[in-house]
Amino acid sequence: MSGTSLDGIDLVLVDCSEPSPQLVHSLLYPFPTELKAELSALAQPTDNEIERMGPAELQLAQCYAAGVSLLLRQADLNASDIQAIGCHGQTIRHRPTGPYPFSYQIGNMHQLAAETGIRVIADFRRKDMAYGGQGAPLVPAFHQAAFAKSGSNRAVVNIGGIANISVLKADGTVLGFDTGPGNCLMDDWVQLHRQQAYDDNGAMAAAGTLQPELLQKMLQDPYFSQPAPKSTGREYFHLPWLQQQLTGEVSAVDVQRTLCRLSAQSIADCIKPYQVSDVYVCGGGVHHPVLMHDLQQLLAPAQVESTNAVGIAADWVEAIAFAWLAWAYDQNQPGNIPEVTGARKACVLGIEYRP
Repeated sequence: MSGTSLDGIDLVLVDCSEPSPQLVHSLLYPFPTELKAELSALAQPTDNEIERMGPAELQLAQCYAAGVSLLLRQADLNASDIQAIGCHGQTIRHRPTGPYPFSYQIGNMHQLAAETGIRVIADFRRKDMAYGGQGAPLVPAFHQAAFAKSGSNRAVVNIGGIANISVLKADGTVLGFDTGPGNCLMDDWVQLHRQQAYDDNGAMAAAGTLQPELLQKMLQDPYFSQPAPKSTGREYFHLPWLQQQLTGEVSAVDVQRTLCRLSAQSIADCIKPYQVSDVYVCGGGVHHPVLMHDLQQLLAPAQVESTNAVGIAADWVEAIAFAWLAWAYDQNQPGNIPEVTGARKACVLGIEYRP
């Protein structure tokens, strides 16, 4: 899995033979600097996109393959020990609404299969969209399998570049959608002002003061009040979006503190109507102490904690989810939830690429 935060490739080795998927091994494989910059650029309309996308796809596949090779060496396994690779690909454009909706994830999957000698299951989103869905979020089906508890209203929050929630209701029904920015705006802002990839330990946000007027202005964006099903991405919440919100003199640290609250507030506003008792957080945002404090404050009396508390490592939940979706493909099991994505039917997701 390589997501909207662009912090690298999350690789996991997952055993799906048990009722609940078991994490066997994991690693974060960093993007080369030039490829990371190109993937970020391709997420926005730019010049000569097709000519630039072709080489980026191939380089991305080569990075995926190198990461898989390293993962197998560390786990002391061979390609023949692996049933399949579930690969999400890198989203460069997600336009789920309008007369011709689409979502595009790049990564040359034929190249990945050829270089690893392992079957690849990929292209998970477009089948859902063919049946009228938004192709996102897809992780709620896995969240239901891994986190649901009978008789309890729970929520799972994935905070990557974009944040999404799954509400696992006591009656067995599932709701889910993208709430808006997770870390992406904070990452862009700290990169602009401190040349850091992310706000390490929330230090920049912790040094600032919340600006209520700026927060309310940002929350007026139509996306936040849009009813579900809904999904979004970096092509919507990006640095130019933020800069349009800024009027007057606000210090860089105060903007960062307010962006942190924006992420927490938009997540909490979506969860509170469902009266959940427990909220489990995964993704990079779990390491941001100011963000986690804000979530606990806004969602009280619900208990907010990392998914580590229920035995699933918070850094790897989304990657495990796409391994599980590859397993679901092999089981001929639907991977989407129509009530979440808006699709007309549940369907098996993915396309198989053989070496």
